[in-house]
Amino acid sequence: MQAERLIHALPSERSRAVVAGCVCWHVSRIPCTENGIHTMQNPLKLVAFLSLLSPAFAQSTLPNRVAAGDVLPTSAWLWTRTTCPGPVRFRISLDPNFAGSVQSRTVLASDIQRPVKVQATALQPGRQYHFEARDACGTIDRGTFRTPHRPTQRFGLRFGVSGDSRGDVMPFHSVTNAAGEDLDLFVLLGDTIYADVESPALPGVSQAQTLAEFRAKHAEVNGGLAGVNGLADLRASTALLATIDDHEVTNDFAGGASPLSDPRFGAFGSYINESELYSRGVQAFVEYHPIASTRYGQTGDPRTAFKRSLYRARRYGLDAEIFLLDARSFRDEELPAADPSNPLSVFAFLTAAFNPARTMLGRRQLDDVKAALAESQQLGVTWKFVMVPEPIQNLGIVAAGDRFEGYAAERTELLQFIVSQGIDNVVFVAADIHGTLVNDLSFQTQPGGPQLPTGAFEITTGAIAYDAPFGPTVVGLGAQLGLITPQQYAFYLSLPTAFKDVFVRQLVDAQLAQLGYNPVGLENGPVQATLLQGGYVATHVYGWTEFEISAADGALLVTTWGIEPGSPVTQPAVVQQFRVLPR
Repeated sequence: MQAERLIHALPSERSRAVVAGCVCWHVSRIPCTENGIHTMQNPLKLVAFLSLLSPAFAQSTLPNRVAAGDVLPTSAWLWTRTTCPGPVRFRISLDPNFAGSVQSRTVLASDIQRPVKVQATALQPGRQYHFEARDACGTIDRGTFRTPHRPTQRFGLRFGVSGDSRGDVMPFHSVTNAAGEDLDLFVLLGDTIYADVESPALPGVSQAQTLAEFRAKHAEVNGGLAGVNGLADLRASTALLATIDDHEVTNDFAGGASPLSDPRFGAFGSYINESELYSRGVQAFVEYHPIASTRYGQTGDPRTAFKRSLYRARRYGLDAEIFLLDARSFRDEELPAADPSNPLSVFAFLTAAFNPARTMLGRRQLDDVKAALAESQQLGVTWKFVMVPEPIQNLGIVAAGDRFEGYAAERTELLQFIVSQGIDNVVFVAADIHGTLVNDLSFQTQPGGPQLPTGAFEITTGAIAYDAPFGPTVVGLGAQLGLITPQQYAFYLSLPTAFKDVFVRQLVDAQLAQLGYNPVGLENGPVQATLLQGGYVATHVYGWTEFEISAADGALLVTTWGIEPGSPVTQPAVVQQFRVLPR
Protein backbone atom coordinates (compact mmCIF):
# COMPACT_ATOMS: atom_id res chain seq x y z
CA MET A 1 0.00 0.00 0.00
CA GLN A 2 1.29 3.50 -0.78
CA ALA A 3 0.84 4.62 2.82
CA GLU A 4 2.92 1.72 4.09
CA ARG A 5 5.72 2.53 1.65
CA LEU A 6 5.76 6.13 2.85
CA ILE A 7 5.89 5.13 6.50
CA HIS A 8 8.59 2.51 6.01
CA ALA A 9 10.67 5.08 4.07
CA LEU A 10 11.07 7.19 7.18
CA PRO A 11 14.62 7.28 8.54
CA SER A 12 14.22 5.65 11.96
CA GLU A 13 12.11 3.17 13.87
CA ARG A 14 10.92 5.95 16.19
CA SER A 15 9.85 8.22 13.34
CA ARG A 16 8.02 5.31 11.66
CA ALA A 17 6.20 4.58 14.92
CA VAL A 18 5.38 8.25 15.49
CA VAL A 19 3.85 8.74 12.02
CA ALA A 20 1.96 5.43 12.13
CA GLY A 21 0.65 6.24 15.59
CA CYS A 22 -0.20 9.74 14.47
CA VAL A 23 -2.39 8.39 11.70
CA CYS A 24 -4.28 6.21 14.15
CA TRP A 25 -4.49 9.04 16.69
CA HIS A 26 -5.69 11.64 14.22
CA VAL A 27 -8.06 9.51 12.17
CA SER A 28 -9.11 7.13 14.92
CA ARG A 29 -12.37 6.34 13.17
CA ILE A 30 -10.35 4.23 10.71
CA PRO A 31 -9.44 0.79 12.16
CA CYS A 32 -5.77 0.14 13.00
CA THR A 33 -3.79 -2.94 13.93
CA GLU A 34 -0.97 -2.86 16.45
CA ASN A 35 1.48 -1.45 13.92
CA GLY A 36 -1.03 1.21 13.02
CA ILE A 37 -1.14 0.85 9.23
CA HIS A 38 -2.29 -2.50 7.82
CA THR A 39 -6.04 -2.00 8.04
CA MET A 40 -6.14 1.56 6.69
CA GLN A 41 -9.04 1.62 4.25
CA ASN A 42 -8.25 4.84 2.40
CA PRO A 43 -4.59 5.15 1.36
CA LEU A 44 -5.22 8.34 -0.60
CA LYS A 45 -6.59 9.98 2.50
CA LEU A 46 -3.55 8.80 4.44
CA VAL A 47 -1.12 10.16 1.86
CA ALA A 48 -2.93 13.51 1.89
CA PHE A 49 -2.84 13.54 5.69
CA LEU A 50 0.88 12.77 5.74
CA SER A 51 1.55 15.61 3.31
CA LEU A 52 -0.13 18.04 5.70
CA LEU A 53 1.34 16.63 8.89
CA SER A 54 4.93 15.81 8.07
CA PRO A 55 7.16 18.30 6.26
CA ALA A 56 8.99 15.34 4.70
CA PHE A 57 5.87 14.63 2.64
CA ALA A 58 4.66 18.17 2.06
CA GLN A 59 4.23 19.36 -1.50
CA SER A 60 6.79 22.09 -0.83
CA THR A 61 10.28 21.34 0.38
CA LEU A 62 10.03 24.65 2.30
CA PRO A 63 7.02 23.62 4.44
CA ASN A 64 7.42 26.33 7.09
CA ARG A 65 7.92 29.08 4.49
CA VAL A 66 10.43 31.87 5.22
CA ALA A 67 10.81 34.51 7.91
CA ALA A 68 12.90 37.54 8.88
CA GLY A 69 13.61 38.70 12.40
CA ASP A 70 15.84 40.55 14.84
CA VAL A 71 15.61 43.35 12.30
CA LEU A 72 17.70 46.44 12.98
CA PRO A 73 18.04 49.57 10.81
CA THR A 74 20.94 47.99 8.88
CA SER A 75 20.64 44.22 9.40
CA ALA A 76 18.21 41.31 9.61
CA TRP A 77 18.23 37.54 10.10
CA LEU A 78 16.65 35.49 7.29
CA TRP A 79 15.28 32.03 8.01
CA THR A 80 13.77 28.94 6.41
CA ARG A 81 13.62 25.17 6.80
CA THR A 82 14.05 22.76 3.91
CA THR A 83 13.34 19.05 3.64
CA CYS A 84 15.82 18.85 0.75
CA PRO A 85 19.39 18.63 2.14
CA GLY A 86 21.96 20.75 0.38
CA PRO A 87 22.77 24.42 -0.15
CA VAL A 88 20.10 27.06 0.50
CA ARG A 89 20.59 30.40 -1.17
CA PHE A 90 19.04 33.53 0.31
CA ARG A 91 18.67 36.68 -1.77
CA ILE A 92 17.54 40.10 -0.55
CA SER A 93 16.72 43.24 -2.47
CA LEU A 94 14.80 46.49 -2.33
CA ASP A 95 13.13 45.43 -5.58
CA PRO A 96 10.31 42.85 -5.38
CA ASN A 97 11.55 41.38 -8.68
CA PHE A 98 15.15 41.26 -7.41
CA ALA A 99 16.36 43.64 -10.07
CA GLY A 100 19.33 45.92 -9.47
CA SER A 101 21.40 45.43 -6.34
CA VAL A 102 20.85 42.01 -4.74
CA GLN A 103 22.64 40.53 -1.75
CA SER A 104 23.12 36.77 -1.75
CA ARG A 105 24.05 34.39 1.05
CA THR A 106 24.30 30.59 0.87
CA VAL A 107 24.16 28.19 3.81
CA LEU A 108 24.23 24.39 3.91
CA ALA A 109 21.14 22.54 5.17
CA SER A 110 22.31 19.14 6.37
CA ASP A 111 19.49 18.20 8.77
CA ILE A 112 15.90 18.42 7.51
CA GLN A 113 14.59 19.06 11.03
CA ARG A 114 16.98 21.95 11.70
CA PRO A 115 16.22 25.30 10.03
CA VAL A 116 18.90 27.50 8.47
CA LYS A 117 19.37 31.23 8.80
CA VAL A 118 21.78 33.93 7.67
CA GLN A 119 22.31 37.56 8.60
CA ALA A 120 21.83 40.20 5.93
CA THR A 121 23.90 43.33 6.60
CA ALA A 122 24.52 46.75 5.04
CA LEU A 123 20.77 47.40 4.79
CA GLN A 124 19.20 50.85 4.65
CA PRO A 125 17.02 52.15 7.52
CA GLY A 126 13.31 52.65 6.96
CA ARG A 127 13.08 50.59 3.76
CA GLN A 128 10.91 47.71 2.53
CA TYR A 129 13.02 44.67 1.68
CA HIS A 130 12.11 41.55 -0.25
CA PHE A 131 13.93 38.27 0.21
CA GLU A 132 13.77 34.71 -1.03
CA ALA A 133 15.14 31.29 -0.15
CA ARG A 134 15.92 28.68 -2.79
CA ASP A 135 16.80 25.14 -1.67
CA ALA A 136 18.69 22.34 -3.40
CA CYS A 137 15.47 20.99 -4.94
CA GLY A 138 14.81 24.32 -6.63
CA THR A 139 11.90 25.32 -4.37
CA ILE A 140 11.64 29.08 -3.89
CA ASP A 141 9.67 31.02 -1.29
CA ARG A 142 9.61 34.75 -0.71
CA GLY A 143 9.00 37.13 2.14
CA THR A 144 9.23 40.80 3.01
CA PHE A 145 10.01 43.09 5.93
CA ARG A 146 10.77 46.73 6.75
CA THR A 147 13.86 47.97 8.52
CA PRO A 148 13.24 50.41 11.41
CA HIS A 149 13.77 54.11 10.88
CA ARG A 150 16.59 55.77 12.77
CA PRO A 151 15.42 57.64 15.91
CA THR A 152 15.43 61.13 14.40
CA GLN A 153 11.85 61.58 13.17
CA ARG A 154 8.32 60.31 13.61
CA PHE A 155 7.08 58.11 10.79
CA GLY A 156 4.24 56.17 12.45
CA LEU A 157 4.32 52.48 13.29
CA ARG A 158 2.00 49.49 13.02
CA PHE A 159 2.69 46.15 14.67
CA GLY A 160 0.91 43.10 16.01
CA VAL A 161 1.28 40.91 19.09
CA SER A 162 -0.03 37.53 20.17
CA GLY A 163 1.09 34.35 21.86
CA ASP A 164 -0.02 30.85 22.79
CA SER A 165 -0.27 28.57 19.75
CA ARG A 166 -1.16 24.94 20.45
CA GLY A 167 -0.59 22.45 17.66
CA ASP A 168 -3.53 20.22 18.56
CA VAL A 169 -6.04 23.03 17.87
CA MET A 170 -4.80 24.03 14.43
CA PRO A 171 -5.41 25.50 11.92
CA PHE A 172 -4.82 29.01 13.21
CA HIS A 173 -7.63 31.00 11.60
CA SER A 174 -7.21 33.72 14.23
CA VAL A 175 -4.18 35.22 12.47
CA THR A 176 -5.15 34.67 8.84
CA ASN A 177 -5.72 38.41 8.33
CA ALA A 178 -2.46 39.56 9.91
CA ALA A 179 -0.30 39.03 6.83
CA GLY A 180 -2.47 41.53 4.94
CA GLU A 181 -2.30 44.30 7.56
CA ASP A 182 0.98 45.80 6.29
CA LEU A 183 2.65 45.45 9.67
CA ASP A 184 6.09 46.78 10.50
CA LEU A 185 6.63 43.83 12.82
CA PHE A 186 4.90 41.09 14.77
CA VAL A 187 5.79 39.97 18.28
CA LEU A 188 5.34 36.32 19.29
CA LEU A 189 4.99 36.70 23.04
CA GLY A 190 5.68 33.24 24.38
CA ASP A 191 4.13 29.77 24.34
CA THR A 192 4.95 29.53 20.65
CA ILE A 193 4.50 25.77 21.07
CA TYR A 194 3.07 23.51 23.76
CA ALA A 195 5.82 20.98 24.28
CA ASP A 196 3.86 19.49 27.17
CA VAL A 197 0.55 18.89 25.37
CA GLU A 198 -0.05 15.95 23.04
CA SER A 199 -0.59 16.87 19.40
CA PRO A 200 -0.53 15.20 15.97
CA ALA A 201 3.20 15.90 15.62
CA LEU A 202 3.96 13.57 18.55
CA PRO A 203 0.94 11.34 19.24
CA GLY A 204 1.06 9.67 22.62
CA VAL A 205 3.83 12.02 23.78
CA SER A 206 2.61 14.33 26.53
CA GLN A 207 6.00 16.00 27.03
CA ALA A 208 8.72 16.57 24.46
CA GLN A 209 12.03 15.34 25.78
CA THR A 210 14.52 15.08 22.93
CA LEU A 211 15.73 17.89 20.70
CA ALA A 212 14.05 16.14 17.76
CA GLU A 213 10.71 16.18 19.60
CA PHE A 214 10.96 19.88 20.43
CA ARG A 215 11.81 20.59 16.80
CA ALA A 216 8.81 18.56 15.64
CA LYS A 217 6.51 20.74 17.76
CA HIS A 218 7.85 23.93 16.16
CA ALA A 219 7.64 22.48 12.67
CA GLU A 220 4.03 21.56 13.37
CA VAL A 221 2.72 25.01 14.32
CA ASN A 222 4.50 26.59 11.36
CA GLY A 223 3.40 23.85 8.96
CA GLY A 224 -0.30 24.61 8.82
CA LEU A 225 -3.21 22.22 8.46
CA ALA A 226 -5.92 21.66 5.85
CA GLY A 227 -4.41 24.24 3.52
CA VAL A 228 -4.36 26.97 6.20
CA ASN A 229 -0.94 28.16 7.31
CA GLY A 230 -1.79 31.50 8.86
CA LEU A 231 1.18 31.60 11.21
CA ALA A 232 3.78 30.86 8.53
CA ASP A 233 2.09 33.33 6.16
CA LEU A 234 2.30 35.97 8.88
CA ARG A 235 5.96 35.19 9.52
CA ALA A 236 6.74 35.66 5.82
CA SER A 237 4.99 39.04 5.70
CA THR A 238 6.84 41.14 8.27
CA ALA A 239 9.72 41.35 10.72
CA LEU A 240 9.49 39.14 13.81
CA LEU A 241 10.42 39.41 17.45
CA ALA A 242 9.95 36.37 19.66
CA THR A 243 10.49 35.22 23.22
CA ILE A 244 9.63 32.19 25.30
CA ASP A 245 7.23 31.59 28.13
CA ASP A 246 6.96 28.22 29.84
CA HIS A 247 5.44 25.82 27.30
CA GLU A 248 8.45 26.00 25.00
CA VAL A 249 9.92 23.77 27.72
CA THR A 250 7.26 22.66 30.20
CA ASN A 251 4.43 24.17 32.21
CA ASP A 252 5.21 26.74 34.93
CA PHE A 253 8.93 26.05 35.15
CA ALA A 254 11.22 28.47 36.97
CA GLY A 255 14.60 28.71 35.26
CA GLY A 256 16.36 30.34 38.18
CA ALA A 257 15.30 27.70 40.67
CA SER A 258 17.25 24.62 41.71
CA PRO A 259 16.59 21.48 39.64
CA LEU A 260 15.99 19.74 42.97
CA SER A 261 12.81 21.83 43.30
CA ASP A 262 11.24 20.26 40.20
CA PRO A 263 11.58 16.53 39.44
CA ARG A 264 10.93 17.10 35.73
CA PHE A 265 14.46 18.48 35.32
CA GLY A 266 16.69 15.94 37.02
CA ALA A 267 19.52 16.96 39.33
CA PHE A 268 22.04 18.43 36.86
CA GLY A 269 23.42 21.93 37.46
CA SER A 270 22.71 24.64 39.98
CA TYR A 271 19.70 26.04 38.14
CA ILE A 272 16.91 24.68 35.97
CA ASN A 273 18.25 26.85 33.14
CA GLU A 274 21.29 24.57 33.11
CA SER A 275 19.26 21.36 32.72
CA GLU A 276 19.06 19.27 29.55
CA LEU A 277 15.28 19.68 29.22
CA TYR A 278 15.54 23.47 29.38
CA SER A 279 18.54 23.56 27.04
CA ARG A 280 16.84 21.41 24.40
CA GLY A 281 13.60 23.37 24.54
CA VAL A 282 15.27 26.76 24.22
CA GLN A 283 17.69 25.53 21.54
CA ALA A 284 14.74 24.40 19.40
CA PHE A 285 13.03 27.75 20.00
CA VAL A 286 16.09 29.70 18.85
CA GLU A 287 16.50 27.43 15.83
CA TYR A 288 12.90 27.86 14.70
CA HIS A 289 12.80 31.66 14.91
CA PRO A 290 14.73 34.19 12.83
CA ILE A 291 16.68 35.50 15.79
CA ALA A 292 20.34 35.74 16.67
CA SER A 293 21.72 33.31 19.23
CA THR A 294 23.09 35.54 21.98
CA ARG A 295 24.36 35.00 25.52
CA TYR A 296 25.12 37.15 28.50
CA GLY A 297 28.71 37.62 29.50
CA GLN A 298 29.97 37.69 33.06
CA THR A 299 27.06 39.34 34.85
CA GLY A 300 28.14 38.67 38.42
CA ASP A 301 25.01 36.57 38.92
CA PRO A 302 25.39 32.82 38.30
CA ARG A 303 21.79 32.44 37.21
CA THR A 304 22.36 34.75 34.21
CA ALA A 305 26.14 34.61 33.62
CA PHE A 306 26.91 33.12 30.17
CA LYS A 307 23.29 31.99 29.78
CA ARG A 308 21.16 32.55 26.69
CA SER A 309 19.79 36.08 26.40
CA LEU A 310 16.40 36.60 24.77
CA TYR A 311 16.05 40.21 25.94
CA ARG A 312 15.67 42.66 23.06
CA ALA A 313 15.33 46.46 22.87
CA ARG A 314 14.29 47.69 19.42
CA ARG A 315 13.71 51.36 18.53
CA TYR A 316 11.43 52.51 15.68
CA GLY A 317 12.14 56.11 14.82
CA LEU A 318 10.93 58.45 17.54
CA ASP A 319 7.57 56.70 17.51
CA ALA A 320 8.28 53.76 19.78
CA GLU A 321 10.70 51.42 21.44
CA ILE A 322 9.90 47.79 22.21
CA PHE A 323 11.48 45.96 25.11
CA LEU A 324 11.03 42.20 24.83
CA LEU A 325 11.60 40.30 28.07
CA ASP A 326 12.23 36.71 29.08
CA ALA A 327 10.22 36.24 32.26
CA ARG A 328 10.87 32.53 32.62
CA SER A 329 14.56 31.62 32.37
CA PHE A 330 15.84 33.34 35.51
CA ARG A 331 12.88 33.44 37.88
CA ASP A 332 12.77 32.05 41.39
CA GLU A 333 10.51 29.16 42.23
CA GLU A 334 6.83 30.02 42.46
CA LEU A 335 5.29 30.61 45.86
CA PRO A 336 2.82 27.98 47.09
CA ALA A 337 -0.70 28.86 46.02
CA ALA A 338 -2.86 30.71 48.50
CA ASP A 339 -6.30 29.55 49.57
CA PRO A 340 -8.57 32.40 48.41
CA SER A 341 -11.13 31.52 51.09
CA ASN A 342 -8.57 31.83 53.92
CA PRO A 343 -7.52 35.43 54.75
CA LEU A 344 -4.44 34.24 56.65
CA SER A 345 -3.30 32.21 53.65
CA VAL A 346 -3.84 35.18 51.34
CA PHE A 347 -1.91 37.52 53.65
CA ALA A 348 0.96 35.03 53.93
CA PHE A 349 1.19 34.83 50.14
CA LEU A 350 1.14 38.62 49.69
CA THR A 351 3.81 39.06 52.35
CA ALA A 352 6.10 36.43 50.83
CA ALA A 353 5.67 37.99 47.38
CA PHE A 354 7.17 41.23 48.72
CA ASN A 355 10.44 39.53 49.60
CA PRO A 356 12.99 41.80 47.83
CA ALA A 357 15.29 38.84 47.17
CA ARG A 358 12.76 37.22 44.83
CA THR A 359 13.13 37.81 41.09
CA MET A 360 11.17 37.01 37.96
CA LEU A 361 13.45 38.69 35.43
CA GLY A 362 16.90 38.25 36.98
CA ARG A 363 18.87 41.28 38.16
CA ARG A 364 20.77 41.77 34.88
CA GLN A 365 17.63 41.82 32.73
CA LEU A 366 15.77 44.07 35.15
CA ASP A 367 18.66 46.55 35.16
CA ASP A 368 18.86 46.42 31.36
CA VAL A 369 15.21 47.27 30.82
CA LYS A 370 15.29 50.05 33.42
CA ALA A 371 18.32 51.66 31.78
CA ALA A 372 16.80 51.29 28.30
CA LEU A 373 13.49 52.84 29.40
CA ALA A 374 15.32 55.84 30.85
CA GLU A 375 17.38 56.28 27.67
CA SER A 376 14.28 56.05 25.50
CA GLN A 377 12.63 58.81 27.53
CA GLN A 378 15.74 61.01 27.28
CA LEU A 379 15.82 60.59 23.48
CA GLY A 380 12.20 61.72 23.18
CA VAL A 381 10.76 58.41 21.97
CA THR A 382 6.98 58.69 22.36
CA TRP A 383 5.76 55.17 23.22
CA LYS A 384 7.58 52.53 25.26
CA PHE A 385 6.19 49.01 24.96
CA VAL A 386 7.32 46.51 27.58
CA MET A 387 6.55 43.03 26.27
CA VAL A 388 6.43 40.48 29.05
CA PRO A 389 4.78 37.06 28.67
CA GLU A 390 2.91 37.12 32.00
CA PRO A 391 0.63 39.99 33.05
CA ILE A 392 2.00 42.67 35.33
CA GLN A 393 -1.49 43.99 36.15
CA ASN A 394 -2.99 42.66 39.37
CA LEU A 395 -5.58 39.98 38.67
CA GLY A 396 -6.23 38.67 42.16
CA ILE A 397 -4.97 35.82 44.27
CA VAL A 398 -6.01 32.87 42.11
CA ALA A 399 -2.99 31.51 40.16
CA ALA A 400 -1.05 34.63 41.18
CA GLY A 401 2.16 32.71 41.83
CA ASP A 402 2.94 32.42 38.11
CA ARG A 403 2.36 36.13 37.44
CA PHE A 404 4.18 39.25 38.62
CA GLU A 405 1.93 39.22 41.68
CA GLY A 406 4.10 36.40 43.01
CA TYR A 407 7.15 38.64 42.61
CA ALA A 408 5.61 41.82 44.02
CA ALA A 409 8.81 43.51 45.23
CA GLU A 410 10.36 43.33 41.76
CA ARG A 411 7.07 44.47 40.22
CA THR A 412 7.10 47.49 42.50
CA GLU A 413 10.75 48.23 41.71
CA LEU A 414 10.07 48.38 37.99
CA LEU A 415 6.86 50.40 38.20
CA GLN A 416 8.27 52.75 40.83
CA PHE A 417 11.30 53.34 38.59
CA ILE A 418 8.99 54.39 35.74
CA VAL A 419 7.33 56.93 38.04
CA SER A 420 10.51 58.25 39.67
CA GLN A 421 12.23 58.79 36.32
CA GLY A 422 9.20 60.48 34.75
CA ILE A 423 8.99 57.93 31.97
CA ASP A 424 5.71 58.52 30.17
CA ASN A 425 3.58 56.64 27.65
CA VAL A 426 4.57 53.18 28.90
CA VAL A 427 2.43 50.28 27.72
CA PHE A 428 2.92 46.77 29.06
CA VAL A 429 1.79 44.02 26.69
CA ALA A 430 1.37 40.45 27.94
CA ALA A 431 -0.02 37.14 26.75
CA ASP A 432 -0.29 33.82 28.65
CA ILE A 433 -3.84 34.18 30.01
CA HIS A 434 -5.55 33.56 26.61
CA GLY A 435 -7.68 36.66 26.52
CA THR A 436 -7.68 40.44 26.54
CA LEU A 437 -7.88 42.52 29.72
CA VAL A 438 -6.94 46.20 29.77
CA ASN A 439 -6.13 48.02 32.99
CA ASP A 440 -4.31 50.96 34.53
CA LEU A 441 -1.20 49.97 36.44
CA SER A 442 -0.58 50.91 40.04
CA PHE A 443 1.72 49.50 42.72
CA GLN A 444 2.08 49.14 46.46
CA THR A 445 5.22 49.46 48.55
CA GLN A 446 3.98 46.88 51.05
CA PRO A 447 1.17 44.33 51.32
CA GLY A 448 -2.14 46.07 51.84
CA GLY A 449 -0.62 49.49 51.21
CA PRO A 450 -2.26 52.21 49.12
CA GLN A 451 -2.33 51.86 45.35
CA LEU A 452 0.07 54.34 43.75
CA PRO A 453 -0.66 55.28 40.11
CA THR A 454 1.94 55.03 37.35
CA GLY A 455 0.23 56.54 34.30
CA ALA A 456 1.05 53.29 32.47
CA PHE A 457 -1.41 50.62 31.39
CA GLU A 458 -1.36 47.01 30.27
CA ILE A 459 -3.20 45.01 27.65
CA THR A 460 -3.08 41.23 27.48
CA THR A 461 -3.53 39.52 24.13
CA GLY A 462 -4.07 36.15 22.42
CA ALA A 463 -4.21 33.24 22.34
CA ILE A 464 -3.59 32.40 18.70
CA ALA A 465 -5.29 29.14 19.71
CA TYR A 466 -5.45 27.45 23.08
CA ASP A 467 -8.30 25.08 23.90
CA ALA A 468 -10.69 27.26 25.96
CA PRO A 469 -9.96 31.04 26.13
CA PHE A 470 -9.73 33.04 29.38
CA GLY A 471 -13.48 33.66 29.76
CA PRO A 472 -14.87 30.12 29.93
CA THR A 473 -11.77 28.94 31.79
CA VAL A 474 -12.06 31.53 34.56
CA VAL A 475 -15.82 31.25 34.92
CA GLY A 476 -15.52 27.46 35.13
CA LEU A 477 -12.82 27.84 37.79
CA GLY A 478 -15.01 30.32 39.66
CA ALA A 479 -17.80 27.76 39.70
CA GLN A 480 -15.43 25.09 41.05
CA LEU A 481 -14.18 27.40 43.81
CA GLY A 482 -17.69 28.47 44.78
CA LEU A 483 -17.14 32.06 43.70
CA ILE A 484 -20.25 31.84 41.55
CA THR A 485 -23.37 29.73 42.12
CA PRO A 486 -24.65 27.01 39.77
CA GLN A 487 -27.48 29.37 38.83
CA GLN A 488 -25.03 32.14 37.94
CA TYR A 489 -22.96 29.71 35.89
CA ALA A 490 -26.03 28.58 33.96
CA PHE A 491 -26.95 32.22 33.37
CA TYR A 492 -23.44 32.91 32.03
CA LEU A 493 -23.72 30.02 29.59
CA SER A 494 -26.97 31.43 28.23
CA LEU A 495 -25.49 34.84 27.38
CA PRO A 496 -24.27 36.08 23.98
CA THR A 497 -20.51 36.62 23.77
CA ALA A 498 -20.49 40.37 24.46
CA PHE A 499 -22.47 39.89 27.66
CA LYS A 500 -20.29 36.95 28.66
CA ASP A 501 -17.38 39.40 28.61
CA VAL A 502 -19.34 41.73 30.90
CA PHE A 503 -19.92 38.78 33.24
CA VAL A 504 -16.20 37.99 33.26
CA ARG A 505 -15.31 41.62 33.95
CA GLN A 506 -17.65 41.68 36.94
CA LEU A 507 -16.21 38.41 38.23
CA VAL A 508 -12.63 39.67 37.95
CA ASP A 509 -13.50 43.06 39.45
CA ALA A 510 -15.08 41.35 42.46
CA GLN A 511 -11.80 39.55 43.17
CA LEU A 512 -9.75 42.72 42.68
CA ALA A 513 -11.97 44.71 45.04
CA GLN A 514 -11.28 42.28 47.88
CA LEU A 515 -7.58 43.19 47.73
CA GLY A 516 -8.06 46.89 47.06
CA TYR A 517 -6.82 46.64 43.46
CA ASN A 518 -8.02 48.77 40.55
CA PRO A 519 -11.01 47.44 38.59
CA VAL A 520 -10.45 46.45 34.97
CA GLY A 521 -10.58 49.23 32.38
CA LEU A 522 -9.21 52.67 31.61
CA GLU A 523 -12.35 54.73 32.29
CA ASN A 524 -11.38 56.36 35.57
CA GLY A 525 -7.58 56.46 35.50
CA PRO A 526 -4.89 58.84 34.25
CA VAL A 527 -4.64 57.29 30.76
CA GLN A 528 -6.37 59.44 28.13
CA ALA A 529 -8.24 56.62 26.40
CA THR A 530 -11.37 56.58 24.26
CA LEU A 531 -13.18 53.30 23.78
CA LEU A 532 -14.28 52.96 20.15
CA GLN A 533 -15.62 49.41 19.94
CA GLY A 534 -16.31 46.57 22.35
CA GLY A 535 -15.11 46.81 25.92
CA TYR A 536 -11.92 46.54 27.91
CA VAL A 537 -12.48 42.80 28.24
CA ALA A 538 -12.46 40.37 25.27
CA THR A 539 -12.00 36.89 26.68
CA HIS A 540 -13.99 34.49 24.50
CA VAL A 541 -12.00 34.58 21.28
CA TYR A 542 -8.71 33.50 19.79
CA GLY A 543 -6.86 36.43 18.29
CA TRP A 544 -4.15 39.04 18.19
CA THR A 545 -3.77 42.74 18.95
CA GLU A 546 -2.70 45.47 16.54
CA PHE A 547 -0.98 48.70 17.66
CA GLU A 548 -0.90 51.67 15.30
CA ILE A 549 0.87 54.94 16.11
CA SER A 550 -0.13 57.99 14.13
CA ALA A 551 2.76 59.90 12.57
CA ALA A 552 0.68 63.08 12.77
CA ASP A 553 -0.14 63.31 16.47
CA GLY A 554 1.39 60.21 18.08
CA ALA A 555 -2.01 58.81 19.07
CA LEU A 556 -2.06 55.05 19.69
CA LEU A 557 -4.89 53.01 18.17
CA VAL A 558 -5.24 49.57 19.75
CA THR A 559 -7.33 46.98 17.92
CA THR A 560 -8.01 43.43 19.05
CA TRP A 561 -8.90 40.95 16.30
CA GLY A 562 -10.72 37.80 17.30
CA ILE A 563 -12.54 34.71 16.18
CA GLU A 564 -14.67 32.48 18.39
CA PRO A 565 -13.37 28.93 18.85
CA GLY A 566 -15.38 26.48 16.78
CA SER A 567 -16.88 29.21 14.64
CA PRO A 568 -17.42 28.42 10.94
CA VAL A 569 -16.05 31.91 10.25
CA THR A 570 -12.43 31.73 9.10
CA GLN A 571 -11.48 35.42 9.19
CA PRO A 572 -11.08 37.32 12.48
CA ALA A 573 -13.07 40.49 13.10
CA VAL A 574 -12.55 43.52 15.34
CA VAL A 575 -13.80 42.71 18.83
CA GLN A 576 -12.29 45.65 20.69
CA GLN A 577 -10.73 49.00 19.81
CA PHE A 578 -9.60 52.05 21.75
CA ARG A 579 -7.43 55.11 21.18
CA VAL A 580 -4.92 56.57 23.63
CA LEU A 581 -3.41 60.04 23.41
CA PRO A 582 0.24 60.43 24.41
CA ARG A 583 1.21 62.67 27.27
